[in-house]
Amino acid sequence: MPNVVVIGAQWGDEGKGKVVDLLTQFADVVVRFQGGNNAGHTLVVGGEKTILHLIPAGILHPGKTCVIGNGVVIDPSVMVGEIDKLKAKGAFQDERQLVISLDAHVIMPWHKAIDLAREQALGDGKLGTTGRGIGPTYEDKVARRGIRIRDLVDEARLARRVAERLPSAREELRRLGAASDLDEGAIVRQYAELGRRLARYAADASLVLHQAIRGGRSLLFEGAQGTMLDVDHGTYPFVTSSNTVAGNAATGSGIGPTEIDTVIGISKAYSTRVGGGPYPTELKDDIGEKLRQIGHEFGATTGRPRRTGWFDALALRYAARVNGFDGLAITKLDVLTGFPEIKVAVAYRLRGKVVEEMPCDIEELGRCEPVYETLPGWTEKLDGVRAWGGLPQNARSYVERLAKLVGVKVMGVSVGADRGETILLDNPFKR
Repeated sequence: MPNVVVIGAQWGDEGKGKVVDLLTQFADVVVRFQGGNNAGHTLVVGGEKTILHLIPAGILHPGKTCVIGNGVVIDPSVMVGEIDKLKAKGAFQDERQLVISLDAHVIMPWHKAIDLAREQALGDGKLGTTGRGIGPTYEDKVARRGIRIRDLVDEARLARRVAERLPSAREELRRLGAASDLDEGAIVRQYAELGRRLARYAADASLVLHQAIRGGRSLLFEGAQGTMLDVDHGTYPFVTSSNTVAGNAATGSGIGPTEIDTVIGISKAYSTRVGGGPYPTELKDDIGEKLRQIGHEFGATTGRPRRTGWFDALALRYAARVNGFDGLAITKLDVLTGFPEIKVAVAYRLRGKVVEEMPCDIEELGRCEPVYETLPGWTEKLDGVRAWGGLPQNARSYVERLAKLVGVKVMGVSVGADRGETILLDNPFKR
């Protein structure tokens, strides 16, 4: 059975959760492999909105197994809260649906305190972090001093690990001029209780996934954030602290790369980003504000208004290259309804020259001015359209042009927020 990876092709917030939720009906296991609760999926099913930050979008489908891999960093209080909210809504009634890797790292109170203190110290040079401790947790992981789920579920082990790490965390907070009065005993008690709540889900996720594949079950891998926020391949340093590209689906879950059959990139029909960093097609005018309001472009996790702009074909070609996209899903096509004309960046102007590939140097990218191609818009509403042929001709032409510019075929088009408002042109699970 095929195994499919879904990746954000832009700066995050592309609607990956909606696509994953749609494709889950064809998969058996849904896997989250990186990031933390700095990400958020907004799902609308039957008009009811659900926002998830850690648990894979597949949890809304009874009978589907949801796995949080070793590449994810977990705030246990957020995880417990998310579980409780889902159960209160009548979802996630079967405890066997959720598996949390014993090797996933845990966000501790000092990680959040350090994250906020560092961002404040940067002043005007802020990176735009969410302040949820994601970066410092990944730092501890790489420095081999992190606390993992396997530590969290063993109180004696947790106490030792907290005692080892807390003194240096306090010292850093003092150096940053922040409060450093973290109570060791209180932290151990609080997190040991959270560990007891989560222990029933903790397992060797790599083995669980291996057994699922050998049993002929299909896996759907769910990325967080987007390609341009990848710590290696994004607009560094204005990036997240993990690898968001498709290659990390294997590393962050414990399977071999040869087990992946298809990689799908998710892109809005325009573009958005949150936080600082270069963004060549950004619109700081009335059109940008119109896109923000119509598209409800405010962060699912932070509520921050997103920066908005036209579709950037160079950024998408780059994303297709570093991920190896087999296809694209275009979301929020309906947001462009009513725009008399729609622009697409087909090149940049840099130092008087026209370039057709995105510069890998962030300073050079910041100097780029987009070269636009203008396409005709449409006025027909798309919310009731359920087939490709039902889209207005100009809408179809726009999507076809995007596919040609990126060099990747379109596998699906979203025309609304609800689960059912997606036109699936090519199902990767039925080939």
